[in-house]
Amino acid sequence: MSAGSVAQVGGSTARMLPGGPVAEAVLADLAPRIAALTAAGHQPGLGTILVGEDSASAGYIRMKQAKAAELGFTSPHIHLPQDATQADVEAAVREMNEADDVDSVLIQHPTPPQIDFDAALLALDPDKDVDGLHPVNMGRLALGMPGPVPCTPAGIEALLAYYEIPVSGREVCILGRGTTLGRPLALLLSQKRPTANAAVTVVHTGVPDWPEYTRRAEIVIAAAGVPGILQPEHLTPGVTVVGGGVRYAGRKLLPDVAEACEQVAGAITPRIGGVGPTTIALLFRNAVEAAERRAA
Repeated sequence: MSAGSVAQVGGSTARMLPGGPVAEAVLADLAPRIAALTAAGHQPGLGTILVGEDSASAGYIRMKQAKAAELGFTSPHIHLPQDATQADVEAAVREMNEADDVDSVLIQHPTPPQIDFDAALLALDPDKDVDGLHPVNMGRLALGMPGPVPCTPAGIEALLAYYEIPVSGREVCILGRGTTLGRPLALLLSQKRPTANAAVTVVHTGVPDWPEYTRRAEIVIAAAGVPGILQPEHLTPGVTVVGGGVRYAGRKLLPDVAEACEQVAGAITPRIGGVGPTTIALLFRNAVEAAERRAA
């Protein structure tokens, strides 16, 4: 298991926690499970639905299809035009729900403005929800029941476990309460499990003194989607920092965690290549688990 690299920043050191090795370990664990499914006559299938012509979204789908092919998945795809209606999208979702060769489905977000993404998600079979964001699956997570887990939160737990960052019994502060990251991550890391079992505090920009909470924590996870919101003065020296929230300005990535935080943190994810690779790997873990459930 990798100990992570060490970066020299401003005369101090921070242990870097790249997501690439974590993703490789997760995918290596999936390989024999995929082989077993295929040998039993059940080749896993990850279906994708893209609405419109957004180039970033199209690139994301191509990347998923390439990884699916590499791992031995089939990847049925439905591409709807920019002017597709809500009925068109929900018909595509139903088609994926009913397809015997599709174990899990990704509805690419964002969708064009005339599309109600939440309604499309509600039409999806929860057991085929590869992102783990269907209300049924969020409820399963809250209750500790089996089901697909949101990919970025699951990837952050996997990253902390891979680098042997103690979480159980520790104080974790999550900056951000969004439904795709902050909220499900709080549920995940508070569950009774060796790689979780933490005392979790969730703060956000509506809390005027939120830095008081981040300075107290042993692990800080930025999940606000506000570029540069987390600064060195918001941290206690030696803290572990995970950057989960980002925004884009065109094609430029703008992380929540200021680069100068590397001067204070004891361990930190890199600005590029942190939780991104783990998110993709955990999406495919959800897809394999969905295939195993259907095969059984």
